Amino acid sequence: MSWGTELWDQFDNLEKHTQWGIDILEKYIKFVKERTEIEISYAKQLRNLSKKYQPKKNSKEEEEYKYTSCKAFISTLNEMNDYAGQHEVISENMTSQITVELTRYVQELKQERKSHFHDGRKAQQHIETCWKQLESSKRRFERDCKEADRAQQYFEKMDADINVTKADVEKARQQAQLRHQMAEESKADYSSTLQKFNHEQHEHYYTHIPSIFQKIQEMEERRIVRIGESMKTYAEVDRHVIPIIGKCLDGIAKAAESIDQKNDSQLVIEAYKSGFEPPGDIEFEDYAQPMKRTISETSLSNSRGDSKTELKFASKSKGKLWPFIKKNKLMSLLTSPHQPPPPPPASASPSAVPNGPQSPKQQKEPLSHRFNEFMTSKPKIHCFRSLKRGGAGPEDFSNLPPEQRRKKLQQKVDELNKEIQKEMDQRDAITKMKDVYIKNPQMGDPGSLDHKLIEVGQNIEKLRLEVQKFETWLTEVEGRLPVRGEQARRQSGMYEAQNTPSVNNCAQDRESPDGSYTEEQSQENELKMMATDFDDEFDDEEPLPTIGTCKALYTFEGQNEGTISIAEGEILYVIEEDKGDGWTRIRRNEDEEGYVPTSYVEVYLDKNAKGAMTYI
Repeated sequence: MSWGTELWDQFDNLEKHTQWGIDILEKYIKFVKERTEIEISYAKQLRNLSKKYQPKKNSKEEEEYKYTSCKAFISTLNEMNDYAGQHEVISENMTSQITVELTRYVQELKQERKSHFHDGRKAQQHIETCWKQLESSKRRFERDCKEADRAQQYFEKMDADINVTKADVEKARQQAQLRHQMAEESKADYSSTLQKFNHEQHEHYYTHIPSIFQKIQEMEERRIVRIGESMKTYAEVDRHVIPIIGKCLDGIAKAAESIDQKNDSQLVIEAYKSGFEPPGDIEFEDYAQPMKRTISETSLSNSRGDSKTELKFASKSKGKLWPFIKKNKLMSLLTSPHQPPPPPPASASPSAVPNGPQSPKQQKEPLSHRFNEFMTSKPKIHCFRSLKRGGAGPEDFSNLPPEQRRKKLQQKVDELNKEIQKEMDQRDAITKMKDVYIKNPQMGDPGSLDHKLIEVGQNIEKLRLEVQKFETWLTEVEGRLPVRGEQARRQSGMYEAQNTPSVNNCAQDRESPDGSYTEEQSQENELKMMATDFDDEFDDEEPLPTIGTCKALYTFEGQNEGTISIAEGEILYVIEEDKGDGWTRIRRNEDEEGYVPTSYVEVYLDKNAKGAMTYI
């Protein structure tokens, strides 16, 4: 089966077919190229997805990934990153082994095809030239034969005419002979040309064209084989990464199997265990006796030596009485204004000046009443995060529950020990370098390292003192951690009595915006200590959303806790509207928020909140 013998007369169709084959090859190259682009895009999206859900370094989110389920999730993200890498490998291999190779082959194929069809056209032109020569020789022979016949007829006519001279007859005879001679020459030329053409035609159709068509056939078959090999390579590239992708999936499955719910539950205990004992029974308060009523109205707890009730709402030994109430609710009660706001400067009130004499002071309400209001009412929510920004906690972590304090102190001791080890390694390295300098003075001056050794030694000594200090605190805490039972409660009470002053010293005094509401320092410090205990538990609470905007009509100097200063004409965000007490809660930015008198601002609530309202 050969194109040269079977398709000897299909030169044009073969030219179209081979061009179609090249087009198919280029189409396949385009298909593979688009596949590689998809793989690259998919790998990029997988990597971005994995990076998006990776925990941020040096953040609280990273600390939360100590649980086995979170570790498994991190392993899944890492495996997905490797999974994306395999898709990049697919793209790279397809590009190098298929796209690049086929592109180069197509260029070579086009050149080879062009050469073969150029030879074919050249052979066709040659046979056509031979055919034209044959036609020309044939027409000349035909013309000469006709001229010879006419000359012969003319001679015969002249010879038969008696009126024609002998000279004319002779001339006609010579002319006839000349024409016959020319016809014979044309006949010989035509015969020669015909033989030559037949030879060329035989060579053309049985030698040249079959040879050219055979080369074209081989070229086309190589193209077909090459595209088949490329398709096989296409499959092999995918198959090559399947084992690695399988390992990635096995890694995800193994990470899922490593999840230990019991271990996670234990980590939750270690993270949030306070070390406190549950509160004891609350004893009956007999309000029939005036003295007891007075005591219960003026304090949240009784003296250890003067009362048997021992109701201590801030006691760490008996635990908190409201462990499931959000921090914002507690701090809203403690810090939100509880007196009428000052009137605007334009009013006829004696307190026309901001922060000047304001409305009559309310009667000092007992702290127990405040606690009852806190437990039953829905106070304004105050962001507790803003109270912490005033300063860092104490160095001995005395603001934390015992168990959490022990963990923090142990962590600090471990960090200091690592730093000590690092300094000791540095000292050993400097000592070795000094010995080398002593043995080989040309390498350096040994005395130049003395000040470094002294400096490192001083650092080690400082760190050891720090370790000793924290270990002392750690020993103290470990010796005072409560155990279940009455004896443990008494020990916890002693621990509380010793540690309460250090916490109270970190607290700040609170008073209402006009100074009309104050409490005894011990009671205030106890409540603030309770609020501080909840800080770590709710520190990540999201801030309140804005419900509108407001414009300051007057300047207000909010110098007291819970209020915020504003300037006339300033635009701020409203996060809580007036609840009927004359105060509106606003925010300037993420770090500044507080209460201002409603009469000092013009409020515009969002339509999707509670409709547009204006307070003037």
